[in-house]
Formats: sequence, C-alpha cells, structure tokens
Amino acid sequence: MLDKLLRSVIEQERAAVVICDLSHKIVYMNPAAVKNYGKYGGETLIGKSLLDCHNDRSREMIRKVVDWFSSCVGNNMIYTSRNEKHNKDVYMVALRDKTGKLIGYYEKHEYRNAETSKPYDFTKSLI
Repeated sequence: MLDKLLRSVIEQERAAVVICDLSHKIVYMNPAAVKNYGKYGGETLIGKSLLDCHNDRSREMIRKVVDWFSSCVGNNMIYTSRNEKHNKDVYMVALRDKTGKLIGYYEKHEYRNAETSKPYDFTKSLI
C-alpha cells in the first residue's frame, strides 16, 4: 500500500521528477516531467541515459554529485542551480535503500512563486 501512496505523491507533484539509477538511466518520469521534457521526447526518454540529455560540463557535474553521494551516507542533497525565468532552485537528491546504500538519484525543483489560488478553493484543481 505504501508503494501506491508514494507513487501517487510523485505523480501528483507539479514539478518535474526524473528518477535515475546509478548508471544514469532514466527509470521514471512523473507526468509533469513528461510534459516539461516533451520537446526532447517526453516519455520516450525513459530507459535512456540522462547524460545524453546534457552538455559536457553538466555530465561532469552529475558524475561528481553521484560520487559525492556515494562517499558518505549523509550526503543526500546538493543545490545545483537557480532558474530565474521560472523562479526556482534546483537540487539533486540521493535515493537510498533501507540500509543507506545509494540506489539512484533525482532532480528536485523548488518553485519560489507565491501561490495564486485562494485557500481551500474547491472550484479548481492545481494539477
């Protein structure tokens, strides 16, 4: 049951969530990611290398971050960039199993825009 609940949390997220394994293969994209990366192939990116979607500098930094995640069980999130156009900060986040072993990673987008909906507005969905 918990797996279904956690999957639903990710699928309802308005920010793009792209989950990769340690070989940098894209194993999951939530609906927001499929839409956001539609011009690059959207859902067809699943199964492909995340590294193929980035330039040399970004590939180098992704590898360094994964090495940093691997170096210590306490290294779990790092700030990677600011996107002024979309008013968001971007982070890479480690994914670990119950023993603390690194099993993958994902990119987390934190938008800084104030919510424009009225509190408890049951007339519209935000997703």
